[in-house]
Amino acid sequence: MISRQALDAALNAYEIERTCIGEMVEYFDPEQFSKAVTLLAGAERIGTTGCGHSGIICQHIAHLLCCIERPARFISPAEAVHGASGFLKKGDVMIFASRGGKTKELLPILDICKAKGVSVITITENLASPLAVSADAVLKQHVNRETDKYNAQGTTSTTALCMIAHALQAALIEETGYQSEQFALIHPGGAVGERLNGNKAP
Repeated sequence: MISRQALDAALNAYEIERTCIGEMVEYFDPEQFSKAVTLLAGAERIGTTGCGHSGIICQHIAHLLCCIERPARFISPAEAVHGASGFLKKGDVMIFASRGGKTKELLPILDICKAKGVSVITITENLASPLAVSADAVLKQHVNRETDKYNAQGTTSTTALCMIAHALQAALIEETGYQSEQFALIHPGGAVGERLNGNKAP
């Protein structure tokens, strides 16, 4: 059995993240959120980018979008400035995720997007940051504190970013009229595929 201190830390992590999600609703901006959904619904291609934990969640965001047939890919900040940003064309959308909104690796990508006519959605805690000020839509990322005792690891902040991504996907399903039959076609594998396609004749 682990120590009581370790068990308490684990239980406290649940409380910290539960509180964070509850507080996030207070920062929900319907106007900015609507702008973001409209941009994503109309984009032919969508890129996502971020560094560290934000980058990992951006990979999840790209996959979520593909699951509702919004063509998307994660573009590594390192690769973006070495040609990968050529994936994006005028009228497309790039999602930037940066808690502080001034991640230096992302700023050159912002310049590329602006020069190419690519719309920008920024998810950040800092609404006065360069990535927020230059965005076409800004979604507030609220974080009460990280779950570790040093308030340093990317834990609650990744949960908050995921929550925003999930809200976007839920809204996009409604806005685009996406149907479960469409998802069944592109997701025949696994338990979900079996459930979605279970009533079809073999």
